[in-house]
Amino acid sequence: MVQKSVAGPEIERLIQLLTKLPGLGPRSARRAALHLIKKKEQLLVPLADAMGVAVSEIGICSICGTVDTSDPCTICADPKRDSSVLVVVEDVADLWALERAGAVKARYHVLGGTLSPLDGVGPEDLNLTALVDRCGSGDFSEVILAISATVEGQTTAHYIMDQLSPLGVNVTKLAHGVPVGGELDYLDEGTLAQALKARTQF
Repeated sequence: MVQKSVAGPEIERLIQLLTKLPGLGPRSARRAALHLIKKKEQLLVPLADAMGVAVSEIGICSICGTVDTSDPCTICADPKRDSSVLVVVEDVADLWALERAGAVKARYHVLGGTLSPLDGVGPEDLNLTALVDRCGSGDFSEVILAISATVEGQTTAHYIMDQLSPLGVNVTKLAHGVPVGGELDYLDEGTLAQALKARTQF
């Protein structure tokens, strides 16, 4: 059955574009579009202005690969950060998550994804050459691989280790296991097994 349009082409286009956002299916996109239209002056107009500014002002940092309105980005230009530690992340969202946690005040390097031969993503598709160049400069005493514990993530981590090992850089990775506040009964077997392998002195 063909979906019948209930609004003009401009509204349909707005809905179609919203469905391309993560977490928004057709129904959610229709609700979001309707909410924006109903609150045109308070939401839709400022959102359109903000998006216009974003298109013209936001770019990629030439040093670390994050998104910002300046190059170098705010993090790379911050003199208070520990310049001896480099945290390698898959995506900008991971960088933002680590910054929210506030656990480390270091430099970052955004890979732009993970190696995935099945999806046609090879080393040349990621920001790996720049990472090796940065680590080869000798400025970093530690490189932290803050990469997800998926098959693709671990494949990427091993590839990076192979690339960095000739440079003599101290490479560490995030611990994996029982989360803070987690109950053992609710954890999957893989997480429990990893937590037991990576156990520490109490």
